[in-house]
Amino acid sequence: MDAAALPAALALAAGGGQGLSPEHRAALAVSLPLLQRDYRFDRLWFWGCIQGVRGSYYIAEGLRPDRAQPRYRLYSFNCLDWSLLTPASREMVAQAEQLRGRFQGDPSYEYNFADISAEAAAKLFEGGKEPVMKEEARLIATIEQIDRAVGIIPRGAFVKTPLGSVHENRHFEGLSLSEAKKLSSYFHFTEPVNLKNKTLLEKANLDPSIDFLDSLEHDIPQGKGSWSIQLEKGGAVVVLRSLLWLGLTFYHIPMTKQYGYIYFGTGEKNLDLPFML
Repeated sequence: MDAAALPAALALAAGGGQGLSPEHRAALAVSLPLLQRDYRFDRLWFWGCIQGVRGSYYIAEGLRPDRAQPRYRLYSFNCLDWSLLTPASREMVAQAEQLRGRFQGDPSYEYNFADISAEAAAKLFEGGKEPVMKEEARLIATIEQIDRAVGIIPRGAFVKTPLGSVHENRHFEGLSLSEAKKLSSYFHFTEPVNLKNKTLLEKANLDPSIDFLDSLEHDIPQGKGSWSIQLEKGGAVVVLRSLLWLGLTFYHIPMTKQYGYIYFGTGEKNLDLPFML
């Protein structure tokens, strides 16, 4: 969610019982504007918090004018001092998917794949690499996984230019209440996968300037198996909660430009979701 609107946004997304202490809110109010200035970000989002056994990682994301460009991610333990994370590689994400259990809260902590999967450790040995992964690398990969799977925006909030760049839609005035209650009105804010597999007939009714991302209606399990949609604040706010990555909350006030998502959780994927339906 946008750092500039963080206090109000936290109140709108607090229905799940998660939030920030007054101390952390005060620290973010001071540090985030300085972070945006120092790194010259066009926009700064407070992404959320991954809770570890001995400490929690507070995450921020910096964006450039072209929203299609990779996002810059930073973490902090106290919401004051921030460290820049390196971009996640495919190999890093694949390795992190094999890890189970809570984060420790120590970036230098090492996970040994030999204790988890002998096959995975053997593959790393064959590639001339040590069968270990530091928690900082797991943190990078987990943030990438969550953003790819459940980082979402309302339809029409962003536009794609003929040159391929993506920018915020200045004419976006929010979804209507009836549209805001539909999964098809929300898109994954990442490289599309399902869209590329659609036929020309299926693409005929799509607007290429705004329908350039994958819709939530095609998520697996389909329908409302991956998401919970609720009306809160007397029906004034539409809230979506991910059932795949528990702790991810998205909010939107219909007929306004106010929307965003935030994550408060342990960084563990809900692998039991198919058995819960």
